[in-house]
Amino acid sequence: MSLTKTYTIDKIEVVGIYKAVQVKQLLVISEDGKEISRNAHRYVLHPDSNISNEPQEVQNICNAAWTQEVKDAYAAFKAAQEAAQEAELGQ
Repeated sequence: MSLTKTYTIDKIEVVGIYKAVQVKQLLVISEDGKEISRNAHRYVLHPDSNISNEPQEVQNICNAAWTQEVKDAYAAFKAAQEAAQEAELGQ
């Protein structure tokens, strides 16, 4: 009896004005070629995320979606959020 674990990317979606990339990864555990378990893990990447350790397929989608215009807009959004939080804490 041999157990094998297989990780695959099941779905990649680009959503929102800042082009967040949602990734659904599957872990399939098989015993002697027969699937005995399947689990899904989801995570989200934003334009300021480090994608160097992501699968090439995910990197390709991120690089296509995250134009410099999108990255700049996301950075401005994050800066505005941080400024608003600082102002709120300062009062």
